[in-house]
Amino acid sequence: MLKPSMHSVVYQIWPRSFKDSNGDGIGDIQGIISKLDYLKDLGINFIWLSPVFKSPNHDYGYDISDYYSIQEEFGTLADFEELIHQANLRKIGLLLDLVANHTSDEHPWYQAALKDKDCKYRDYYVFREGEKGKEPNNWISLFGGSAWSLVEGNTYSLNLFTPQQKDLNWENPEVRQEFAQVIKFWLNKGISGFRMDVINMIAK
Repeated sequence: MLKPSMHSVVYQIWPRSFKDSNGDGIGDIQGIISKLDYLKDLGINFIWLSPVFKSPNHDYGYDISDYYSIQEEFGTLADFEELIHQANLRKIGLLLDLVANHTSDEHPWYQAALKDKDCKYRDYYVFREGEKGKEPNNWISLFGGSAWSLVEGNTYSLNLFTPQQKDLNWENPEVRQEFAQVIKFWLNKGISGFRMDVINMIAK
């Protein structure tokens, strides 16, 4: 595993627009692989890869529905493993953009939380009762409007970004354990580390 230092040169790639390898108009992992020699010639040490996880794309990949799968339009897990291998052959490390503040509302955890109020996944998220027929408080989404979405009755769920991005409850140790497993999974694949998206917002 290649480790970043204070003097490392990091090159960010937005996969969707970087290089399209199959002519569908969307950049992909094989496109990145095809440009690794070019990136090496630039003198970079690490690629910071914007989100490539499975997502319904309400926020271009920052609404993750599966932390263990690659978005199909970018390729497969095998493609990603090849990217790691080919990059490491060129002494280029890979940093993944990881979103830990929230998941997509299509994530199985959130779907389970909606179906069963008593299941453990209910406490993975931030649900609150409304106050006097209104939202629990006056928090505003970073994208505008209330940070609360009505779920049912007088119950709201917190979403500090889009309504489809449901904030996680980091006070729950099981949420922390889930992300420890996600991190271990990708480190075991051979990546060098993570850029933690909006990590300053996990405390509510």
